[in-house]
Amino acid sequence: MIKTKTLRTITIVAAGLIACLAQTAQASTVQVGGCKPGMTNFTTIQAAVNAVPPGSTIQVCPGSYPEQVIIAQKVTITGISVGALDAAVVTVPSSGLVANGVDIFGNPVAAQIFVQNATGVTISHITVDGSNNQLTGCGIDPIGIYYQNSSGTINDDVARNQIMAPDLEGCQVGLAINVESNSGAPLVNITNNSVRNYDKNGITADGPGTGGGPNVLVSGNNVIGIGPTGAVAQNGIQIGFGASGKVMGNDVADDIYTGPSFGASGIIVYASGGITVASNVVESTQLAVVAETDPTAGAADNTFINANHIGGTQNFDAIDICSNNDTVESNVVFGSAQSAIHVDDECPGPGSTPSGNNSVVRTNTINEACAGILGSGSGNTIGPNNTFFNVVNTTLAGDSCPAVAPDSAKKAGGSGEKHQSLRPSPYKR
Repeated sequence: MIKTKTLRTITIVAAGLIACLAQTAQASTVQVGGCKPGMTNFTTIQAAVNAVPPGSTIQVCPGSYPEQVIIAQKVTITGISVGALDAAVVTVPSSGLVANGVDIFGNPVAAQIFVQNATGVTISHITVDGSNNQLTGCGIDPIGIYYQNSSGTINDDVARNQIMAPDLEGCQVGLAINVESNSGAPLVNITNNSVRNYDKNGITADGPGTGGGPNVLVSGNNVIGIGPTGAVAQNGIQIGFGASGKVMGNDVADDIYTGPSFGASGIIVYASGGITVASNVVESTQLAVVAETDPTAGAADNTFINANHIGGTQNFDAIDICSNNDTVESNVVFGSAQSAIHVDDECPGPGSTPSGNNSVVRTNTINEACAGILGSGSGNTIGPNNTFFNVVNTTLAGDSCPAVAPDSAKKAGGSGEKHQSLRPSPYKR
């Protein structure tokens, strides 16, 4: 009996030790860059990712890390400060970016941080700089931080310079932060990041356009485009092709396309339903906030656009809802080049279903526009309590409004109308 108890005790103790060792392995913390004496050190982020067990934390010391990192397990990668130094920067290798995967549509990508088929990955306090990517042609899409079929958090990061050479800016590629899923609806929080000098989009969340897509919270980010350009129709933040989620409390500016036919957008909801766009500041964009249905990819219905501050919209409408059953309320719009809020019936879909119907536009404040509220769909509720200042037409039926100075417009060869039917240009390969 004593021997049996001893064996049982040894077995229990051994099992406890194994469990303890397993827990320790799951909770390991290592460093990259050698700034913390006594801690396990790696010289590259990729080497650390390859070595640690799932659930580990990788602390990245200030410095430059010329590499492309692929992550396929739960891990936290966070930059740390040492004295006055605070920037851990993932840069382009000296030989340039290379394709290190494909997107959900099968197109080659060159991602600097690529999270693929993983759960609970956090990238925090890291700068990702795509300068001098050395890509030639339009075949490979440079991406700063890319989550594919993965969940987690992207916060307090910098994503900059995902931009092609000047003669290739029309390739419609170059994404600072990109989240895609064609498998389930993984949750990704994209918060408090600095995003600038991107080619096509600042922050993108896309599904496959056939149902499904990631679920994102995009909040507290500062997203700045390259300003007026005839090369590419940029978008600051895009939720599209079946993705879901909320866009809240971001600052977006300088997405302006000077070419024909298409428009650049500060915030675009494209073929995704039930999206909330709230409490954002959007300044100096070609279109500020757009909800657009696609006849093939799907509807952008039930978009909730609330309490946004919009200023200096150029060339087109400040808020364009080319979908159905939307709510536009408590927004403040200053200085829209065309209408402040357009209930737009020019986007059929899915199929032949018309847009511009059954939406509510109320309690908005509008100062300076050729029309405060423009549109001609059916079943819409305009008001109560929209407030207008210095608006040529407070409400106006149709899809165009008179120019502020029709005589001068006609003398210049114009029609005397202020409206251009520019359609936003979403990212999709």
